[in-house]
Amino acid sequence: MNELFIQSVSVNWDKIPQESYLRGIEVLENLGELEFSSAVTVFVGENGSGKSTLLEGIAVAAGFNPEGGTMNYNFSTYDSHSELCDAIKLIRGISRPKWGYFLRAESFYNVATVEEEYARLGNKIPEYYHKRSHGESFLALSQKNLKPNGLYFLDEPEAALSPQRQLTILSEICECAKSGSQFVIATHSPILTALPDAEILSFDDGEIHSVEYEETEAYRITGLFINHREQILKQLLNDNRDT
Repeated sequence: MNELFIQSVSVNWDKIPQESYLRGIEVLENLGELEFSSAVTVFVGENGSGKSTLLEGIAVAAGFNPEGGTMNYNFSTYDSHSELCDAIKLIRGISRPKWGYFLRAESFYNVATVEEEYARLGNKIPEYYHKRSHGESFLALSQKNLKPNGLYFLDEPEAALSPQRQLTILSEICECAKSGSQFVIATHSPILTALPDAEILSFDDGEIHSVEYEETEAYRITGLFINHREQILKQLLNDNRDT
């Protein structure tokens, strides 16, 4: 058995209502037991493939607030998470994380606001994320919460980051993973997908399966566009004129 905090995950479909939209996500319906074998696991796939839904479900089942933050965060501005978390069974490792964070790009504003409230309640100086640019605050929040021996769920962490800042986060994730942390990351970024020694799991084609970096859509389409930009743009623009 490996030393990861979360060893595997499975879904008890008896706890999911028949009318739930979750039953219409093919990759989740086909999910048996998903085992984690690397300190960094990257979920990739097309929009709507189920990667963020599963990541959210695992994070909430592990004890994180649905909108993000540390395990100490307990707030809700809009209840949008699915019932998947109630049906998920986690197999945990022997050791427990000393820290953890659930980063959701779509609810970052809410978490940044709550951080200021929590800091004042604890007589601490807030980070004032709202006084920085979106990218700067996103990076600062991420960097502050990446620590050794932690459990981290990152949903599209590249959303507000430039390519250069994505490289910064990539470097820090690698160092953190070497220090005993575990990461599960859902991303469309060809930069973050390239995290060394990460297991890349694709949610395309109806089932979760391991792929090589060069097989990912992020790598193939980005490379194709860079190498054949003029040809692709010409075809796209001509196709749009014809419709």
